[in-house]
Amino acid sequence: MSFLRKGLVFFLTCLVCFTVTITSHFHLSPVSATETLIVAQVPTVNLSQLPPEARNTLKLVDQGGPFPYPEKDGSTFFNRERLLPNQSNGYYREYTIPTPGIKHRGARRFVVGSQGEIYYTSDHYQSFFRVLRQ
Repeated sequence: MSFLRKGLVFFLTCLVCFTVTITSHFHLSPVSATETLIVAQVPTVNLSQLPPEARNTLKLVDQGGPFPYPEKDGSTFFNRERLLPNQSNGYYREYTIPTPGIKHRGARRFVVGSQGEIYYTSDHYQSFFRVLRQ
């Protein structure tokens, strides 16, 4: 085997070992790196495009209530789906947006961050839009 070929094999072996060491140390994988990219790309929607019940709920959030489901509205949202930017526990709060014609909470929610960011879901946390107040 030539000196150049031995050098190339050594380099590639070191590169693989280094990558495995770094990945193990930081608990990263290609999947989690992709998930991080997805989190950063939450689509936006203007508040005016949401149902009227959403605008009414946001008014209640702004004034601190009263909420239609006081035992649930304002409770901690844990972001278990990991679709929103990663924050510490207690950072996000959830609020019910009533759905006309049903007698339970339904699927629509606002999730509000402690820095004032607002996210809307119409499908019970399967997807989110960041709400722009315009």
